[in-house]
Amino acid sequence: MMKHRLFSLVLFASCATSWAQKSGANLPILDVSTEKNRQIVIAQGTDDIYQGHPTTVLMPDGQTIYAAWSYNHGGKAGPLAKSTDGGKQWQMIPTPADWETTFNCPSIYLLKDPAGKERLMVFAARPAMSQTWSEDGGKTWTPVRSLGKPCIMAFSSIIKLNNGDYLGLYHRGPDDKDKAPLKIWQSISKDGGVTWGESVMVCEMEGRSPCEPAVFRSPNGKELLCIMRENQRKNNSLMMVSTDEGQTWSAPTETPWGLTGDRHMIRYTSDGRIVSVFRDMAPNSPTKGHFVAWVGTYNDIKNGLSGQYRVKLLHSFAGPDCGYPGLELLPDGTFVATTYIKYQPGSKKHSVVAVRFKVEEFDKMF
Repeated sequence: MMKHRLFSLVLFASCATSWAQKSGANLPILDVSTEKNRQIVIAQGTDDIYQGHPTTVLMPDGQTIYAAWSYNHGGKAGPLAKSTDGGKQWQMIPTPADWETTFNCPSIYLLKDPAGKERLMVFAARPAMSQTWSEDGGKTWTPVRSLGKPCIMAFSSIIKLNNGDYLGLYHRGPDDKDKAPLKIWQSISKDGGVTWGESVMVCEMEGRSPCEPAVFRSPNGKELLCIMRENQRKNNSLMMVSTDEGQTWSAPTETPWGLTGDRHMIRYTSDGRIVSVFRDMAPNSPTKGHFVAWVGTYNDIKNGLSGQYRVKLLHSFAGPDCGYPGLELLPDGTFVATTYIKYQPGSKKHSVVAVRFKVEEFDKMF
């Protein structure tokens, strides 16, 4: 049975490579979306309840993961779950009633202030980027407050700078509506995320709509690279680079074909490669609209190279309405990728589902 499974995956990869090459990408594709043993349903959708847009954060113990999400597409925030065993089992955590006054794609982070105090922080898009935090592991939360930053989505990426400040990036549109042209904005916190400075627009591109920024650091620590969804769907996703800790950014350019998609989450493997999970929106992709992972290197991205391979992690039975994931790397090399997705046919709406994998497992499938 194992040999048959691997043969099927390699055969699919061979066929997919041929198809992808026609669109300018030399990139094999694996399909593990039917491997139910990898999948854990954190919150089951029902005929009435749509579970949407989760993000996750891994705590310093390397095993505790929090996941926050919203009800309905861009709807009320509120659900929060916790796993203490690396994402195998989950329990719901009660949240304050005022979370239901916030809307659209809550994002959760663990931020540390200059004195060393850690806070779990949750941001949501409305009203005008709301914020709340917990200093006791999610047991109690501060009242929701607005940061006064109109946005379509709250910080979709926050990174710690070399001086200890945090840089947060998000996107806005005209009159803060989700329509073109979209632009990328950033703000800096000097106190561990409690307060945020004035927002500055850092990316726009004529005829394109960059959004949903995902920023990460180069292997040598000297660059910040930001990958962005391109909402006009005119070609590939976009990227920009900063060599001065976000003070200035390069003009946006296109990513390699294989990284074209929505709401990227990015982590390094122990051997220095990059794993990014996202909703696949690449032109002519055989996995378009599904939840995928890209594996490659930093140099692949910077030099416009295809990367090593892609993996179809989950099949979406609702077309391109999935992704917006969390991605965590456990100490044993296991990745936990968490997304919202209609993962089975029928009347039940979207669920929050985690997929567990090791890159070394995929390497052996070629």
